[in-house]
Amino acid sequence: MTNSKTSLIIALTLFIAFPFMAYSQGSTQPYLNLEDALRISDAAETRAKEDNWNVVIAIMDAGGHLISLKRMDGTQIGSVEIAQAKAKTAVYLKRPTKVFEDMIKQGNHHLTTLPNVTAVEGGLPIFKDGTIVGSIGISGVTSAQDGMIAEAALKAL
Repeated sequence: MTNSKTSLIIALTLFIAFPFMAYSQGSTQPYLNLEDALRISDAAETRAKEDNWNVVIAIMDAGGHLISLKRMDGTQIGSVEIAQAKAKTAVYLKRPTKVFEDMIKQGNHHLTTLPNVTAVEGGLPIFKDGTIVGSIGISGVTSAQDGMIAEAALKAL
């Protein structure tokens, strides 16, 4: 190979690799790790047990991917998907699901046509240092009770 071809290959390699190296070395964005997710999930379970409530607890990362799912004994099967849907709404739209529940009660029925909107209390975004890092979704009892559990769980973070 000639020197110019070798130089071109090296230059292209650095051009492509540099942004990845720079990002990985300087990235300090907060995130939700498994330890945090389990601590939140355990706190939710503890709160639910205080009132003998059986619920499903879903914890998602900032991309809406499941980190942890816990289904307490006796919880209806349908709550598995509902808890995840609440968590997905909270992380995708960066607000509690109760916001959408309240808006629909006020007559904003068009919200039901939006993708990934579950307008039932029990989903909360999780923030660290002002950055959304994930969400929690609770389902199994009334929506207000689901919300109480989610709020109590986030105090563990």
